[in-house]
Amino acid sequence: MKILTLIFLAAGFFLLFYEMGALRYLAGTLRRTREGVDAAARQRSLADRQRLLDLQEEHSFWYFLEQQLQYSGIRRRFPGMTAEWFLAGNLAGMAVLFLVSGLVGGLTAASAAVLLYGTGEWFVLKKLRERNFRRTEENLMKLLDFLGNYSVTGGEITGILGQVSRYVEEPVKSALDMCCYEASTTGDIGMALRFMAERIEHPKFRELARNMEISVRYCADLSALVESSRRSLREYLMVAQERRAMLREALIHLALLAGMSAVVLLMVERLTGIGLGLLLTGTWPGRVGLAALVLLFVFFWSQMHSGD
Repeated sequence: MKILTLIFLAAGFFLLFYEMGALRYLAGTLRRTREGVDAAARQRSLADRQRLLDLQEEHSFWYFLEQQLQYSGIRRRFPGMTAEWFLAGNLAGMAVLFLVSGLVGGLTAASAAVLLYGTGEWFVLKKLRERNFRRTEENLMKLLDFLGNYSVTGGEITGILGQVSRYVEEPVKSALDMCCYEASTTGDIGMALRFMAERIEHPKFRELARNMEISVRYCADLSALVESSRRSLREYLMVAQERRAMLREALIHLALLAGMSAVVLLMVERLTGIGLGLLLTGTWPGRVGLAALVLLFVFFWSQMHSGD
């Protein structure tokens, strides 16, 4: 009986030590896997940064596409979308549309369909960028108010941005989260802030991020920077609101002028007997006046919807 007890005890100790060794092996494997994933994420982040820097230095067409994807929010919804995939998808879609439209309505219909497709896509991208611009403008003052509640120093700025990101909306939230992630994986806070400025299409957000990046080098207290940014943003919003009001008023005056011009043209039509359409498109004075009126409307519309 004693021998059997000793055998069971020995077997129990053997299984216990074996299980502990297996647990240590699993823990080591998990640790190595986590380190490998972190290293891969760090390398991917560095590669993306270098790629963006190369495109930015070249000022190439690819960098322009990358900006469109980033500012419109497409890259946030589809992280795997790159400029190459975006262009390839558009070319494939246009080719299919051209082929189908050509079979149905001929070459003219196919060309019109492709032109309409490109114009519609440009309009959608513009609207997405304008929406993100307005959202950034709405959340920027909130961001500065939250930052003003902290005694912000350069060494802890990314941690504070991570806490503040929970209280702001997109696209500012994603930019702050990505800044914290890049700073923690690469250890380069200044570079993370610099790339955060490139993710948002708003001059005051870029100014704030770049000023933070400069101040981080000296580990200075950023409270004064936050306060000056808050004053600068108030002035910017006031000037932008006044500018939009002036443009809106000018557009109303232009519409009144166009209405008065239409009345005058109708009177000329009655006096001369020439149709209004022929008068505007069949004579050089009419063509010049119509072109000038269209250009003025386009100019004021673009100024009212511009982000700068």
